[in-house]
Amino acid sequence: MTTAAFDPELDVTRRYFLGRCTGISLGAMSLGLLEQANGRAAGSASRSGLPELPHFAPKAKQVVFLTQSGGPSQIELYDEKPGLMNWAGKELPESVRQGQRLTTMTAKQKQLVMPARTRFSRCGNSGATVSEWLPHIQEAADELCFVKSMRTDEINHAPAMTKFLTGHQLAGRPSMGAWVSYGLGSENRNLPDYLVLISKMKRPSDQPLYDHYWGSGFLPSRFQGVKLRNAKEPVLYLRDPDGLPRELRRGMLDGLRELNQQKFEQAHDPEITTRINQYEMAYRMQTSIPELTDLSDEPESVFELYGPDSRRPGSYAANCILARRLIERGVRFVQLFHPDWDHHSRLTSWCIARCRDTDQASAALVKDLKQRGLLDETLVLWGGEFGRGVAGQGEWNSPDGGRDHHPRCFTMWMAGGGVKSGLTYGATDEFSYNVVEKPVHVRDLHATVLHLLGIDHERFTHRFQGLDFRLTGVESSRVVHDILV
Repeated sequence: MTTAAFDPELDVTRRYFLGRCTGISLGAMSLGLLEQANGRAAGSASRSGLPELPHFAPKAKQVVFLTQSGGPSQIELYDEKPGLMNWAGKELPESVRQGQRLTTMTAKQKQLVMPARTRFSRCGNSGATVSEWLPHIQEAADELCFVKSMRTDEINHAPAMTKFLTGHQLAGRPSMGAWVSYGLGSENRNLPDYLVLISKMKRPSDQPLYDHYWGSGFLPSRFQGVKLRNAKEPVLYLRDPDGLPRELRRGMLDGLRELNQQKFEQAHDPEITTRINQYEMAYRMQTSIPELTDLSDEPESVFELYGPDSRRPGSYAANCILARRLIERGVRFVQLFHPDWDHHSRLTSWCIARCRDTDQASAALVKDLKQRGLLDETLVLWGGEFGRGVAGQGEWNSPDGGRDHHPRCFTMWMAGGGVKSGLTYGATDEFSYNVVEKPVHVRDLHATVLHLLGIDHERFTHRFQGLDFRLTGVESSRVVHDILV
C-alpha cells in the first residue's frame, strides 16, 4: 500500500461527500425535514425511526414501564408458598441454596426461613395468586400476565437495575427506552419519544435513581429519556423569562440554528444536529408540556379511579394519569420510577406502604387504557430489578425483620400490547429461591418487548467502536412466545 492510501483527503466517507463535496450537510438535511414537519398538524408523526423498522407487524405501538425500584418481595406479593410455614425458623437447606452468593448484609448470619407475612387469594377466572396487600391488582388479575420465573445475574441494586434497563450491568449502554426511541421514532412532534416520571415520595427515600437508567449511552443524546420533574416546573428552563415575546424567542432560535449549522459544516459532529433538534423540541414543549401536566380537564371519575393520592402532584398515582395522557398523545415509551422497595427491615410496614402507593393506580392504568381502547396497542410492564430471599434478615420472627436481595427468581407482570391476559407463566421451587419451570432471563424480557414492537432483537444493532451492539447483548436470549397472543 502507498502512503497516499492513508491521505485523509482521499478517504471520502458518506458524511464527507454530503458535507463537503455536494455542499449539502447532514444538518441541512435534518433541518429540511424539520421544516417539513413544522407544517404538519400538531401531534402528527414527524420523526420516523430507522427505515428498516419495524421488521414485522407490531402488536404494540407504545410501552408504559412501571419500574418498582428496590426489589419488591415476590414472596409477599405474588409467589405464594404455603409450605414455608413448616420451615419457619429452620435453616434453609444447602440443597436449595446451592452455594449461591449472598450480600455482605446477610452472608454471616444463619439463613433462617421466614414465611410470607401476608395471605393470598386466587383471583378471577385465571386463579392467579395475589397478596391481600394488593386488592386492586387482585380485581385486575384477569387482565394481567404474571411471569413468576424472572431471573437476573446481579445481586446489588445499581448493577441489577442497570442490567434490568440497559441489558448490561455497567453504565454506558443505551436504556431500553432509548433503543425503542432510536429504532421507532415518535408519533408526536411536540413531545419527546421517551419520557420519565419519578414519584415524589411522602418521606425522603434513600433509593438512588441514576440518570443512566434512562440514558442514551452511545446512541445520539436526543434518544435519552426526558425526565419530568415532580415540581411546579416539570422541565427546567422551559419557560421564557417574563417580558420575552414569543416571536423574539423564535428569532433567537433561528439565529442559534444558523450558528450551529456553520459549526456542523466545520466539525461534522452529529451531536450538533441533536442540539439543533432539541432546541426546536424545547420550543414546542413550551406549549405541549403545560397542557400535558394540567389535570384540570380530567373528570372526577378519573381521580376516583386512580385513588385519593392522584390529586397530589408528583405522586405515583398522578404519574399514572400522566402516563395515560402521554400514551393518548402518541409518546412511544413512558417510564415511571417508584423507589423504596428495598425492605431489609420492617418489611411488613414498608412493603404495605409501597403497595398502598402503587396498587390502585397500577390497576387503574390498565383499566383506563382498556376502556379507552388503548390497551391492545400499549404494553404495560410492572416490576423491579430483582426479588427478595426467603431467609429473614435480622430476627425472622420479629416485626423488624426484612429480606435481602435475591436475583435468582422474582415476579413481574405484563398487560396489553399482544400479551396473553389471565396467564401465570413459570414457577419457582417451594422456597421461592430457584426457578424450576420456564425461566425468563432479563435478556429474554428485552427480546420479548422488542418483538411485540415489531423488532427482531438479533437484527436491531448500532455500530459503536467497531462493534455491532444490541440491547440483548451477545449471550443467548429468546422471545417468550408462550405468553404472546
